[in-house]
Amino acid sequence: ITSLAPQVVRIKQQDLELADQLKRAAQSVLLNLAEGQKYSHGNRLRHYEIAHGSANEVRAALAAAAAWGWIGSDGPERVLVDRMLAILWKLTRSPVLRKAEPRPNRSRT
Repeated sequence: ITSLAPQVVRIKQQDLELADQLKRAAQSVLLNLAEGQKYSHGNRLRHYEIAHGSANEVRAALAAAAAWGWIGSDGPERVLVDRMLAILWKLTRSPVLRKAEPRPNRSRT
């Protein structure tokens, strides 16, 4: 969020909605990671998956703003977002977390 703040200010000058979406997606990453850490089973993986989707949304918002020419296409925030996506990819594919998830009931009645 710290590295994104200057970009949000720049984007906001051109597109208030995109800036707001970027800000909300970044906050969603942080908040879902924090909430997911509090669970020992069940919802942890779900929160990490939501954080992963939000991080991907952050990357897309930065790409859109760069495509419009409002920000540069390479910056330290891009490196951090890509790193976060890699970490979240590993977390969401963790065999330990996947085993802890409840299995859907597939019995036919």
